[in-house]
Amino acid sequence: MAEAAEMDNARRRYEFKKTLEKLQAKQGSGTELISLYIPPDKQIYDVTAQLRDEFGQCANIKSKQTRSNVQSAISSILSRLKYYKNPPSNGMAVFCGTIQMGGDRSDLECTIIEPPEPLNLYMYRCSSNFELEPLKQMLEEKVVYGLLVLDRREAYWGFLRGNRIEPIGGVTSTVPGKQRKGGQSSARFQRLREIAINEFYTKIGERSSAIFLAEKDFFERFQGVLIGGPSPTKEEFEAGKYLHHEIQKRIIGLFDVAYTNEDGLSELVDAAKDALKGQEVVKEKEVMERFLKELVKDAGLASYGEESVRKNLDLGSVDVLLLSSRLRKSRVKITCQSCGHSEERTIALEPGKTIGDILTHTCRICTAPLIVESEVDIVEELTNLADQTSTRVEIISDDFEEGAILYNAFGGIAAILRYRTGS
Repeated sequence: MAEAAEMDNARRRYEFKKTLEKLQAKQGSGTELISLYIPPDKQIYDVTAQLRDEFGQCANIKSKQTRSNVQSAISSILSRLKYYKNPPSNGMAVFCGTIQMGGDRSDLECTIIEPPEPLNLYMYRCSSNFELEPLKQMLEEKVVYGLLVLDRREAYWGFLRGNRIEPIGGVTSTVPGKQRKGGQSSARFQRLREIAINEFYTKIGERSSAIFLAEKDFFERFQGVLIGGPSPTKEEFEAGKYLHHEIQKRIIGLFDVAYTNEDGLSELVDAAKDALKGQEVVKEKEVMERFLKELVKDAGLASYGEESVRKNLDLGSVDVLLLSSRLRKSRVKITCQSCGHSEERTIALEPGKTIGDILTHTCRICTAPLIVESEVDIVEELTNLADQTSTRVEIISDDFEEGAILYNAFGGIAAILRYRTGS
């Protein structure tokens, strides 16, 4: 049950993010696009009263076209709000206006979003683009970990946000090597070296603490810090309490890593799998590692590419379907108006363009015009196919190395099979 809820959340997050991307790409001419945010405790009749007042105020707009477009958008919103007695439980966001389609073409569009979290503001805004920042903030990760790797030569720190490693910066040291120069006693050289090490640890602690403490909503979001490096460096650093006390008490664990530069952050996350058990990045890494292991076996249970994965889904042989969160494609059914020829195609979407803009408009058999009978997002379509055979679906971010490999090397579509099929 928990796994099913988690899967549904991943799909909703994908759809939500994709919708925001589409809205971001839309442009109006002048201040014609309306963004309306209605919190859950706002009365609908108060909103409609303001919209009617705004409709009257439009008479002051000098441009006849802009005035007409804004009034059309307000009328469209009012007609949709008639179906709501109260806002949904999380409120609603309405985006409406005349969208520039390229050339001299334009079209009135209206999109209503029920956000994944409660809206805490009321907003009415007209602009040449839609105001999306309040919704984008809902995509920010709510759980953040601090990452710190160090030895006596260098240190680097960053964040783990959901499944994304965010490098921030680092420092290098002037700690002398273990071999002393001539003219110094062994004891004096060792004292100077210890002073330099202490100063370097202090610098690491101050700079990394400042970065971690500056994190937005620190006490709610910051879960703790992972420290990596060779022994005994990381143990010395932790024992010396060089971090700010609020960070020091949130140390989750110390982990052996070979690299102490930016590359060490990813190695640290891998080393801390047990400590991060249940976190999104660990689960996604594990399933991608399983796929890559099957891929290199002589008779491995791996499949990739849309055609191969689609065949295996039809056969019911897919155990886990892997889809990149970066996939932006549609599955369309097109039919010739003249000869009746019909086929399905997968079309890569382009910002600001419709399927009609991207498709070849003539039949490859008789060159007559084509019409689009149906269009569905490919993630939704493949997920529905997977549901029919109780196949687990994983939507994989490309914010880590293995996730980027899924998108760049395998087209964003792959599968771990239950058994070999030859497809």
